[in-house]
Amino acid sequence: MLRSMTGFGRGTTKEGSSRSFTIEIKSVNHRYFDLNLKMPRNLLSLENKIRECLKEKINRGKVDVFITQNVYSNDDMEVKFNEQLADSYVKCLEKIRDRYETTDDISVSLISKFPDIISVEKKEEDSEEIWNYMKEPLNEAIESLVSMRQNEGKKLKDDVIEKCNIIQELLKDIEKRAPLVVKDYKEKLNDKINELLENSDIDESRIAMEVAIFADKAAIDEEVVRLNSHIIQLKDTLEKDEPVGRKLDFIIQEMNRETNTISSKANDLQIVNLTINMKNYIEKIREQIQNIE
Repeated sequence: MLRSMTGFGRGTTKEGSSRSFTIEIKSVNHRYFDLNLKMPRNLLSLENKIRECLKEKINRGKVDVFITQNVYSNDDMEVKFNEQLADSYVKCLEKIRDRYETTDDISVSLISKFPDIISVEKKEEDSEEIWNYMKEPLNEAIESLVSMRQNEGKKLKDDVIEKCNIIQELLKDIEKRAPLVVKDYKEKLNDKINELLENSDIDESRIAMEVAIFADKAAIDEEVVRLNSHIIQLKDTLEKDEPVGRKLDFIIQEMNRETNTISSKANDLQIVNLTINMKNYIEKIREQIQNIE
């Protein structure tokens, strides 16, 4: 299915979990896959896994991922006892007691009051455990994003096909007009020669030769056939279930080139005006396909 590169998706952890994630993903058009991750530092080790999940579903686009997490338990905290430092404090206190011949006890409550004896620190987190919490909301956000991109792609496809149909109708008008261009040229040439020679004998063979030369220069049959072929190819490409943005961009360049050639060769105001309208629709299609994956 055709997909736009513009979209948004959101995923959240189900209630009841000790760790929750809210993940938002937005994407816009870009020539390549460009990922920008914004998340807490403790999740940096999961960057490659996140990238791989996204790459499985997204081929092109500038993708911004915003991840926030909440931890609802203290399971990730631990109390640490600095045994070596405590030994040093005790030895120092014993020296003081012996030196001044005091009978004070060296109690646990006293030792625990010294700096850095007891500390509360974050446990070293298991990235696999965190990933198990994260992957469900991540996949939810990705699926939501892909769904929106597909819906936008359907709208783009319908719009591009509608404009292609209009271009084909304009092309039919050009095909009808093309034979009349040579006929009009012959009539104008005859009128001009009659005016110059004032009813003198006219060399019909010479006129026929001039008309033939003009007809050859103004012939647009091949360009019309190629342009129509490009339009059909563009429509067929829109039906493919794969990324087609780059191919569409190439086809539209060829359509524009053939239209310019028709305009320059025809030497006829009506055809020129028709090609101007065609180029207008081709440009609109080009703008649309810039957002197709």
